[in-house]
Amino acid sequence: MDLTVYLAAAERHCAARGSKLTDLRRQVLELVLNRSGVVKAYQVLADLQQQRGSAAPPTVYRALDFLVEHGLLHKVDALNGFIVCEHFDCQHESLILVCEQCGRVNEVDAASGLARLREMAQAAGFALSPQNLVLAGRCQSCAA
Repeated sequence: MDLTVYLAAAERHCAARGSKLTDLRRQVLELVLNRSGVVKAYQVLADLQQQRGSAAPPTVYRALDFLVEHGLLHKVDALNGFIVCEHFDCQHESLILVCEQCGRVNEVDAASGLARLREMAQAAGFALSPQNLVLAGRCQSCAA
């Protein structure tokens, strides 16, 4: 992923939604983009403090919340962290594949798989909320 292209697209995406990718939000997004796999808020905070000298946790959490709200990041509660969404221009539910060995994360569109689960839940009288499912295993490189 080209960082410059992604950040420019993220700015346009926010502007189209009537929001602004402020310097701080952009910096937080860039810090997440520069890490691989699942990124923890405390890692972003430490990186931001290194670059700025001081940064408060609420500042980082507000920026991360904004980025999640605008679809630029996914919050992965099961892993207590965040991942970059590479196709933020569409609303989607994801299957987040996490390699237990190397930590690599891959996001896959889960709409067709969740449709069947949603049908099963509805048959049981249950309405599913929008989901990002996390599955752990081994990536192709580590499995070889």
